[in-house]
Amino acid sequence: MNTTAPISETTSKRFEIWVANRTNLYVGLGGLAILVVLILFPFFGGTPWTRRLVDFFALLALAQFWNLMLGYAGLISVGQQGFIGIGSYTLWLFADMLGIHPFISVIFAAIGGAIIALPAAALVFKLKGGYLAIGTWVIAEIMRLIVANIKRTGGGSGVTIQAASKLGTSVRVPGSYWWALAAAVIAIACTYFLLRSRTGLGLKAMRDNDLAAESMGVNIWRSKLYTYVIAGAGCAMVGAIVAIHLLRVQPAAAFSVNWTAYLIFISVIGGVGTIEGPIIGTLIYFVLRETTAKYGEWYFIILGLLAIVVTVWSPAGIYGYVIRKTGFYLFPLQRKVRWLAGNGKRAVVTAGEGGAS
Repeated sequence: MNTTAPISETTSKRFEIWVANRTNLYVGLGGLAILVVLILFPFFGGTPWTRRLVDFFALLALAQFWNLMLGYAGLISVGQQGFIGIGSYTLWLFADMLGIHPFISVIFAAIGGAIIALPAAALVFKLKGGYLAIGTWVIAEIMRLIVANIKRTGGGSGVTIQAASKLGTSVRVPGSYWWALAAAVIAIACTYFLLRSRTGLGLKAMRDNDLAAESMGVNIWRSKLYTYVIAGAGCAMVGAIVAIHLLRVQPAAAFSVNWTAYLIFISVIGGVGTIEGPIIGTLIYFVLRETTAKYGEWYFIILGLLAIVVTVWSPAGIYGYVIRKTGFYLFPLQRKVRWLAGNGKRAVVTAGEGGAS
């Protein structure tokens, strides 16, 4: 996006402000082509790989929402599994108890996650740092205990999503795949356009220095609330998709802290504070899971060693290293100013930042 504005009527100096360049345009066109292929994948990819990609897109969406909170709003949450579980049980409620189609119930699950996030935010926003992380985990555990002690929801053994099982594999597997793909696209698009807005600029200022941001007029509480509610709704939506995919919901699995452990690994490996980071991290985690999970405990050892090596080699993650070496963003957020003088010389000044922290 280019805009040119004259500085003076008597001089030949002009300025250009832009965000994306021609390379980003080509990358965007390539991304659209890949998206079209992914949309059509269930028609030629086979059921086994379609099932695998449901897991991939679900993790990608979750990682993007978690990265939005930590990488930009500075919210350290280890309790997103609470919203995943709430989304799963909300889907069961609307699909099995109220008779609404499971794929439509995913929307209500997202709304339910947003509603739960509002009172949860009022509690956790009173805390900071490690206390905030512990607070989010405690809220997730409270959700798990409440659900596990309700007989109607099956207690600790959970429930089967009867409405989803009646759809049949030929409908349920492609449907859950398209919903998971949509969730990943929504997570990336929501993050990108939010960060391109004034709220996004405020979030990045808060991440760097919340006191300085507040002194400049940023409404910290409101900005954090937007982020927390969006992440809560997104995680609940993914939880509902996973419930359709697995056909069963159990408190121990739906509210497992392992969900957050996966998200931390993915974001840290790829690069916290970048949109591209969770994409790279999800690819790496997915490949490792598919190739090394059969080795049992060595699978977790490999994950741990990789996390240690990457954080020591590049604390900003893999894409943070790419940015440091090339300065290239797949999803550009920087606003750059180019001064065009009459002698043809150019000087570039970068306004704002959109990379790894």
